[in-house]
Amino acid sequence: MSDGRLEEMIRVDHAGEHGAVRIYDGQLAVFDKIPGFEKTADLVRHMAEQEQEHLDHFDALIVERNIRPTAFGPLWNVAGFALGAVTALMGEKAAMACTAAVETEIDAHYAAQLDELEDGADDDLRDTIEKFRADEAEHKATALEQGAEEAPAYETMSQIIRFGCRVAIRASEKI
Repeated sequence: MSDGRLEEMIRVDHAGEHGAVRIYDGQLAVFDKIPGFEKTADLVRHMAEQEQEHLDHFDALIVERNIRPTAFGPLWNVAGFALGAVTALMGEKAAMACTAAVETEIDAHYAAQLDELEDGADDDLRDTIEKFRADEAEHKATALEQGAEEAPAYETMSQIIRFGCRVAIRASEKI
């Protein structure tokens, strides 16, 4: 595997974790202000803390390996927060539908990266992705347990969010 491909992997994973943190920031901006949503806010906060750990790890890798972050960072910053806030304003189940959709794409993305890393190209990165993938799978399971599939227009919302994730992944790898 080329160094360029490893850089793309780290760049896109950094961007994805940044986007995830911002989605949860947007959800918390809503749920922290509405009485009666304390349980949901605590659940979102727990997932946000894990995503922040992921982001911190990729922040360090970006610096350590001197990798240029995606130029789309400012856009993902705003788009992630907006997606989180809008889905939270639609209700708890819509926020969980957002999480389930995002984590479905991230799971597939990390699985593809793990397949590429099979040749021992970077065992540290492989171990990191395996751990973070498990956390993301836990987030998806939590979202489904919390009624994500009961959100209004779940299938449509899920497909739109998943498509947006796939576009963001492809763009962030290269740019």
